[in-house]
Amino acid sequence: MPRLANKTALITGGSSGIGLETARQFIAEGARVAITGTSQARLDHARAVLGPDALVLRADSADVAAQRRLAAEIATAFGRLDILFANAGIAAMKPIADWSEEEYDRILAVNLKGPFFLVQALLPVFSNPASIVLNGSVNARIGMPNSAVYSASKAGVASLARTLSGELLGRGIRANVINPGPVATPIHDTLAATQAERDVLAASIKAAVPAGRFGVAAEIARAAVYFASDESAFTVGSELVIDGGVSNL
Repeated sequence: MPRLANKTALITGGSSGIGLETARQFIAEGARVAITGTSQARLDHARAVLGPDALVLRADSADVAAQRRLAAEIATAFGRLDILFANAGIAAMKPIADWSEEEYDRILAVNLKGPFFLVQALLPVFSNPASIVLNGSVNARIGMPNSAVYSASKAGVASLARTLSGELLGRGIRANVINPGPVATPIHDTLAATQAERDVLAASIKAAVPAGRFGVAAEIARAAVYFASDESAFTVGSELVIDGGVSNL
């Protein structure tokens, strides 16, 4: 029997990369899936990949009002929600001296404030039991230069998984976090201005990975399936690091 049969799931940032692959695997495991994104072109591509049964919604994870509208759409479409994969995120790397307040606020808004207020808005919709999966980052666990703001936002995500579990477990809602290391996704295209710079950055990142390669989206998606399924019913407030050894070796 599929591991997510008869379950409903919402994946933010589901139009590309880890989110899209997770949506594909959730559907293969029997779930009814809704995804969000901000790029209409990517949403159209995701609709073609996932098929007509997937609910494709445009929503900005940094916009609290948009999170409330999204929760209302999920309530109307599904009636209840069994799984939330809060995957939407953005990254930027630069020295501490170069950050502006506006850039700082945008990273925190998308990566941390958005998931918090989405969970808040979804409280009346969550099933009992329900699983919240938050996409964090290995950067929350290491002191990588130039990653201060991104790393802080993802450290907040890891903390949020624990506090959400502590507060909501009595309602049957548990939360866990996945901490990926370097994964080959479109987010890396945003970290440098030119292809040559991106190639140099990719080579330097790869050289720092003991496994000798970037991860792939499917490897993270499989972890999301585990956290979403009843197989992980006794896993609460935990972090799973999938980083090719970056934080341990």
